[in-house]
Amino acid sequence: MIKLSVLYPNAPDKSFDMDYYLNTHIPLVKRSLGAACKGISVDQGLAGGAPGSPATYHVVCEIIFDSIADMDAVMSQHGATLMADVPNYTNLQPSVQVSEVKL
Repeated sequence: MIKLSVLYPNAPDKSFDMDYYLNTHIPLVKRSLGAACKGISVDQGLAGGAPGSPATYHVVCEIIFDSIADMDAVMSQHGATLMADVPNYTNLQPSVQVSEVKL
């Protein structure tokens, strides 16, 4: 299995509209990726590792695919549309990582 992680850094001078993200963007992601998306999760950061420290990431979204080929196929078709929606909910620049799920 392949995991696409989209990580939005926590920055005090940035904005993130969680309502738009959960109710508009994530449904767009699900519609766009269709059956290739085997699962999706959204985590909102609360704190860092040290007591009282801020979360490193404001939001982390993880999307599961069966294979890189499946991910590449839908992202090549819909990735630009999904990225074009980012300014509608945040002025943060997300980081992206593709991982192989081992456990």
